[in-house]
Amino acid sequence: MARIFDIVQFVDESGTEMVHRIPERGSGDFRIGSQVIVRDSQAAVFFRDGRALDVFGPGPHTITTANIPLLVDLIGKAFSGETPFKAEVYFVSLREFTDLKWGTPTPITIRDPVLRMARVQARGSYAVQIVEPQLFVNKIVGTQGIYRTSDIQGFFRSMILTKLTDLIGEMGKSVIELSGMAEELTMGVRAKAAEEFAARGVNLTSVYVEYIGPTEDTAKAIDEAAAMGALGDMSAYMQFQAARAMRDAAQQPAGTAGVGVGLGAGVGMGAAMAQMLTQSMQQPAQRPAPEAPAAPAVPRTAEEIQATLDNLDMRLAAGEISEETYNKLYAKWEARLKELGG
Repeated sequence: MARIFDIVQFVDESGTEMVHRIPERGSGDFRIGSQVIVRDSQAAVFFRDGRALDVFGPGPHTITTANIPLLVDLIGKAFSGETPFKAEVYFVSLREFTDLKWGTPTPITIRDPVLRMARVQARGSYAVQIVEPQLFVNKIVGTQGIYRTSDIQGFFRSMILTKLTDLIGEMGKSVIELSGMAEELTMGVRAKAAEEFAARGVNLTSVYVEYIGPTEDTAKAIDEAAAMGALGDMSAYMQFQAARAMRDAAQQPAGTAGVGVGLGAGVGMGAAMAQMLTQSMQQPAQRPAPEAPAAPAVPRTAEEIQATLDNLDMRLAAGEISEETYNKLYAKWEARLKELGG
């Protein structure tokens, strides 16, 4: 047998529930003469067939045909005071909920004027107050089909993130600039989202963008772009990348040439890289680099000769000498290295 609710009330001991449904599942049986007790900062909304119908404010109320006219019209006047009618009651909290959190569950992908595409993550807080309980229940419960506080807050977060994404697109700023625009974003998101919240009977009392910045992958792309910008053009940047890779290789343990040779090669590479970077920033990018003569210094030890060979590799990669000159010099010094037992 279905339970008949003679007294309907809800006490929120935690103070965290936005909406509480009675009964928790299905429809409840209520009848004329039942008592509805509404606490301060609450409203009780009768709901049936997908519509919020009648609202009771704070205080005790006895259900009569006079104070639930919409329910009576919907159900009809065929029932008597002894015949229960089916409905649900939603107790809506009218207090302000503060320090609610929002954030990007997954990064937002945006068009970036510098990086072309970038991924952004953001987080912040917001505060809301339900000011029109009947409208709120119609729009949230009736339209969205949700009434649990966690689900409602998830819906609010999605609204804020949608407006943030729209705002970032309209601003057309790079993620590099967005990191310093939290205050502007805060004002913009609140202005955009306030109307959406109000259309659902909710006052968005505050919203804050506490952090916005690139993901780890985007941060790496920014570092690469900064390195390229420092060198002036893509050609110089690629030369820099090649030099860095060869430098890292030189730092590995030496093979047949021994540890001393590896250290000498590292010194030679460092000097060659510095020379290459200086030339890449001083010479116009459109002019081919002229062939440079062989280094005037005459290597004598195996370590110096090995460094010279590595230097030739660098100069060939940088376009400073032709392949013909490279082959001739490399063969000469490689033969000399073998004579020394290197």
